[in-house]
Amino acid sequence: MLDVHRLRVLRAVAEHGSFNRAAAALLLTPSAVSQHVAALERSVGHPVAVRSPRGVTLTEAGRLLVEAAEAISAELDQVRHAIDRLAAVRQRLTLATFTSGGRHLLPEALPRFVAAYPEVELTVLEAEPEAALAMVRGGGADLAVAYAFDGPLPLPPGVAWTPLLDDPLWLVLPPGHPLAGREALGPDELGAARWVLGCLRTEAFLRRYAEQAGFELRVAASTTDYFFAQTLVGAGVGVALVPQVCLAPPAGCTAVRVEPPVPPRHIGLLGPIRRRAQPYAQALADALRAAAAPAAGAPGPAGARGAAEAAGTTRAMGTTGPAGATGVAGTTGVMGTVRATGNSGATTSAGATRAMGTKGPAGATNAMGARGSTGAAGAAGPVGAARAMVTTGPAGGTVPTGPEGATGAEVAAEAAE
Repeated sequence: MLDVHRLRVLRAVAEHGSFNRAAAALLLTPSAVSQHVAALERSVGHPVAVRSPRGVTLTEAGRLLVEAAEAISAELDQVRHAIDRLAAVRQRLTLATFTSGGRHLLPEALPRFVAAYPEVELTVLEAEPEAALAMVRGGGADLAVAYAFDGPLPLPPGVAWTPLLDDPLWLVLPPGHPLAGREALGPDELGAARWVLGCLRTEAFLRRYAEQAGFELRVAASTTDYFFAQTLVGAGVGVALVPQVCLAPPAGCTAVRVEPPVPPRHIGLLGPIRRRAQPYAQALADALRAAAAPAAGAPGPAGARGAAEAAGTTRAMGTTGPAGATGVAGTTGVMGTVRATGNSGATTSAGATRAMGTKGPAGATNAMGARGSTGAAGAAGPVGAARAMVTTGPAGGTVPTGPEGATGAEVAAEAAE
């Protein structure tokens, strides 16, 4: 039988690299630490740590035990937080998120959740991915919105990653830049430029890319805020690589798509792998997925180079709430959304409509198409806030209908005006 306290001692030895430092961290004597490790070795029948003048090295058996100790510690922390919630007068839920992800997803997800579960005391904490991962693992957060540039974050035991959306990268160029007329660019084409960084992860990503492409990254400014970085680009300090959800170039600047094979920023949801369901956490996760789904297929400023187009992108909030709440044009459904993202005066782009089998005003049933599909001419509304609903037409075809039941041809004519 393994002793949890002895596992905790071995974990401290692995973390600090010596018996003496582990003893100081645990408020024990070095002799007590040595005795706990020796007892652990007797219980498993294998040596777990080797002492040398350079410190302590774990054996393979020791590494396996430390991994188990970390998972057990995280589980115990989660149980402690769950017990604390039982004693609370109101149910509590904590969500960690990075700034731009929260700015993009929470304005839609949270009102939906709060309206459905007013009895829950929800706390939102700002945290970068590594800190958010530690919070979820230790029970300090029930869920976390996080991101990674090169695939999902490396996950410890007991934590799961659920993809929410891929966030394409754009190059923001200062006023008058000679490449501003291009539809797309590779960062290697700006190898001689000076760069304005919007976060530390952007710098690490760009340095790896620059090394592969054979150019030296020249940094003009380093920030932790993509919006501030774009302000510096507008002032002529340099160029910037910016994720789409943060795209807001100042007047005169140009946003240009990044050519493949540069990957997007991956945004996902971190959560503990639970043996027992946590209904409130699941409901919040569902609300976040619903908020992310329409955005996952929607492009940024359509071909869009220029501040007016990028800043003018608006979103029509034609959402239907839980269990039959009414949304745009009388549509009803369960957690269904009908949204479109368009630019000022532009028709909506493919990927703005999400058909969830909801019913439209004429009793027509929406097509169960893949997320991101739209009808033949996106409907354009005032100031680019377009609404589109795909219904089944004769012989199973899709017919786009706009607000007030306008036909696809009428909507297209309206968009052209």
